[in-house]
Amino acid sequence: MRLLEVEQDTWVQVIGVDGGRGLQDKLIQYGFFIGDRVRVLRRAPLGGPLLIEVDGREMALGRGVAEKIKVEALP
Repeated sequence: MRLLEVEQDTWVQVIGVDGGRGLQDKLIQYGFFIGDRVRVLRRAPLGGPLLIEVDGREMALGRGVAEKIKVEALP
C-alpha cells in the first residue's frame, strides 16, 4: 500500500521508497527512514499535502512524494 492511500489517524510502518537517490536523500534529511512508524494526521483539500506524524514530529509531504512511499498496516 502507498502512504497516499492510508486513512486519516491510521498508523503504518514505512517499508520502502520508490524514488531515486535524490528523493531518498531528501527524506533522510527530514529524518524520515524506512522502518519508521507514521500516522496521517490530515489531508489538505484540493490536492494539497498530507500532514503526517513521524517520531512525535509533524511533517508535510506532497501527494507525489506520498505516492512513492510504500507502507504496511500495523497490527
